[in-house]
Amino acid sequence: FAGYISQVLKNYTDHACDGEYVSLRCPHRTTISIQSSFYGRIVPSHQMCPSRYPHSYATLIKEDVACSVGTSLQKMLDECQDRRSCQFLVNSRLFGADPCPGTGKYLIVWYKCRPNEYKSKVACEDDKLRLSCKKSMVIAIYSAIFGRTQGGSLECPYQNLGMPMIECQSATALQLMIKRCHGKRSCSIYASTYEFGDPCYPGIRKHLNVIYTCDNSPFLLPVDETQLPVLNSSMEPVGVSTEMALLSNVLAAYAFIT
Repeated sequence: FAGYISQVLKNYTDHACDGEYVSLRCPHRTTISIQSSFYGRIVPSHQMCPSRYPHSYATLIKEDVACSVGTSLQKMLDECQDRRSCQFLVNSRLFGADPCPGTGKYLIVWYKCRPNEYKSKVACEDDKLRLSCKKSMVIAIYSAIFGRTQGGSLECPYQNLGMPMIECQSATALQLMIKRCHGKRSCSIYASTYEFGDPCYPGIRKHLNVIYTCDNSPFLLPVDETQLPVLNSSMEPVGVSTEMALLSNVLAAYAFIT
């Protein structure tokens, strides 16, 4: 179960050049949840996905390094969202009109693996959020948002005080919820700016929304992988900080590191 939880909490990234297959896969009891997607080119081909044309021909074409397709996220949602795995061949025809003909492009996808069975709880600002699991089961935090989402919350309706409806979220909500509740049978926390800071304009009412699962486990890994992978100048994923405690065996350690 420790290995399962580490896989669920992890942010995954995958990429493929034009003419290659992209393949997304999640462990048992989870499905793909697309977080973000990019198709196009923003770095030169010598840094990522070299041109397939002969060098003499490639030098005649000015490579576009400010090329992106706005439909990549929707395409990934259509192909992979809520599935256990998905695979398809990457090419510009999948995404509609080609914004930069003659320039080789690539697809980068960021995703998580969402548990098939999970619980969701919401607390309005300054209310207490309580999470609990049955005996012999413990809490595994999947996601946490403190702030105001574009769609709002039915439990905490938006109060129009003459301000525009702007999405704002705390950058530390998931870390804090993992620290407070992950691996415990029950926990509680106030949905307050004292705990999470204030990511919004003054006067905007916020809420805390937590998605978690309950499962039986002797221990849980204190995983802290909370941001989408960032890319350096070569478009290679930069590692996200991970804090690792006891692991049941070498295989679990290997799976976690991978």
